[in-house]
Amino acid sequence: MGRQRWRGLWDRGAAAATAPGDPARAGVDGAGAPEPEPDGVRPGPQAAQPGPAGQPVQPRVPGWLERAAGWAWRLLILGALLYVMFRVISTLRLVVLPCVAALLLTALLQPLTQRLRRLGLPALAATWCTVLAALVVLAGVATLAATRTSADYQRLVSDIGDTTSDLQRWLAGAPFHVHRAGLAQLSQRLLTFLKQHQSAVAGTVLSGGKFFLEILAGLVLTLFVTFFLLKDGERIWAWLTSFLAPGPRARATGAGTAAWQALTYYVRGTVAVAAIHAVVIGLALWVLGVPLLVPLVILVFLAAFIPLVGILVAGTIAVAVTLGTRGWVAALVLVAIFLLENQLESHLLQPLVVGRMVRFHPLAIILVLAVGGVVGGIAGAVVAVPTAAVLFRALPYLLGRRTTAADGPDPPGAVPRAG
Repeated sequence: MGRQRWRGLWDRGAAAATAPGDPARAGVDGAGAPEPEPDGVRPGPQAAQPGPAGQPVQPRVPGWLERAAGWAWRLLILGALLYVMFRVISTLRLVVLPCVAALLLTALLQPLTQRLRRLGLPALAATWCTVLAALVVLAGVATLAATRTSADYQRLVSDIGDTTSDLQRWLAGAPFHVHRAGLAQLSQRLLTFLKQHQSAVAGTVLSGGKFFLEILAGLVLTLFVTFFLLKDGERIWAWLTSFLAPGPRARATGAGTAAWQALTYYVRGTVAVAAIHAVVIGLALWVLGVPLLVPLVILVFLAAFIPLVGILVAGTIAVAVTLGTRGWVAALVLVAIFLLENQLESHLLQPLVVGRMVRFHPLAIILVLAVGGVVGGIAGAVVAVPTAAVLFRALPYLLGRRTTAADGPDPPGAVPRAG
């Protein structure tokens, strides 16, 4: 009995050792290799494995919940990164905003620098001439605006006084019969306020310590960055991409070319549209005889750099001044001119001058302006749309969906090669 018992145990152990799929046996002579699966049946990673009692182990959560949780934590991480990025930009806005403004100014001034260099001037001389010309234009516009504001302010106060007197007589008559004493007191308060704040409106708004220093520092940094982008932009771009491997460098080059093309189209097109706005509205104000003509024209020109919102604010101010100085008929005429010009801009000027490359849906523009305004105030709203246009054009190249950019303007400071 004992011998037969041990013989049975020995036979069962040998059979187990030589069974198919045994790792020990398979490592010796390959006899334990698993038999091939029948056609059409392949074990997958999602197949349920038998549990201790031979029952399949069910997943702990439904598949849709697992996928939703995966998306949720990824979105949380992305939101945290965006929040940190916006906080850093908001903290360093005195550096970030001048750099972005310098890129916009470089895209505008680059053609002049290229033309001077093609005429034979060295790079340094061409850059200095361009920057000095820009400074002369900016200083001249600022001086003209301040001078005309001081000169026309007394006329503005006088015209508003005459308009309020006419308004009092109109409201005191039929059918309103408003008490004249209250209207006279209200108009007197308005005139007193305008006379007391003449110096602030005439140009001393920028004299307040901290804000004046911030604006001055931003202007100086903008000019420095613009100077070096015009002079050495191509070398700066080559140095920035020299740290990348050949594949990422090709994507970065395509993204940079596409982004610079979009920025150039936006800046030059917006300047052209703003100039058309300023000329049309300036002629209308001149014909209507509205005071503060030069400051209002400059305001309309600058407001064109903030899409949708800027021209609305500038138009409201211009209509209010016209209403206070020339009456409601002139104000209605100016409103009609603004509405007509807005339609021409939307359907003719923007498609032809700026092009479809940097066009966004109005909802996208409003959201981008809101984000830019929260992060950087008025300056952030100005640079929000071109920044979004640059990112939108560069993203396909950074993701590898495109490898070469369309022919367009060179990177900042680049000079076209012969041939």
